[in-house]
Amino acid sequence: MELKDKVAVVTGGASGLGEACVRRFVEEGAKAGIFDVDEDKGQRLVDELGEKVIFCRTDVTSEESVQAAVDKTAGEFGGIHVVVNCAGVGTAAKVLGKKGPMALEHFNKVVQINLTGTLNVIRLAAAKMIENTPDADGEKGVVINTASAAAYDGQIGQAAYSASKAGVVGMTLPIAREFADYGIRVMTIAPGLFKTPMLESLPEKVQAALGQMVPFPKRLGKPSEFAWLAGDIVKNPMLNGETIRLDGAIRMAAK
Repeated sequence: MELKDKVAVVTGGASGLGEACVRRFVEEGAKAGIFDVDEDKGQRLVDELGEKVIFCRTDVTSEESVQAAVDKTAGEFGGIHVVVNCAGVGTAAKVLGKKGPMALEHFNKVVQINLTGTLNVIRLAAAKMIENTPDADGEKGVVINTASAAAYDGQIGQAAYSASKAGVVGMTLPIAREFADYGIRVMTIAPGLFKTPMLESLPEKVQAALGQMVPFPKRLGKPSEFAWLAGDIVKNPMLNGETIRLDGAIRMAAK
């Protein structure tokens, strides 16, 4: 599927990996709905990119919020062809910390946003995608989820985060198999250490040290590199039901 004249929904689209995807897709002639909770960053992106994007304040854990955003985007641009799920949180906590056992609320919140939120967007956006006219291959849409290298080699303190991202990896194939009947492909990207707002808040020396942990290239990943892969996934119809690690061959240590 070519991106030109298509409509994409990007959760977490106001910053980081999501923002990079919005920019890449618009450069290639697509229109985009930016689903995010940060209204200031979202509006600044709209002001910069113009009429090819709209901002929808969206809580991915809320059915009503996501449905309203999906309806607004489809109503404004005439449909939805691509979904990129980048919204997520990575708050760390040990299962047994200095203050005792991990609060169950912490675990539930991380899973609710990263895993349940991803499924929530998939199901509601896909219900709109099936209305699209299929192309020559019968394709109607593409879903791209964001997992993490932590889904495979999570560190101490990442029990909740790793579980949520492993869940995203685990549901990729069964949803791809189910959606095959509708002409919708489902893929997941598992990034390693990327220069997102969370890592950019760290001192430069810390960022450099983290980058040196990557076998090659010895640096943090660029959000634009995540967006390149997302764009290539949209364009390659044989990519389906798989998770691609985008991590410079890093395998995280225990801590």
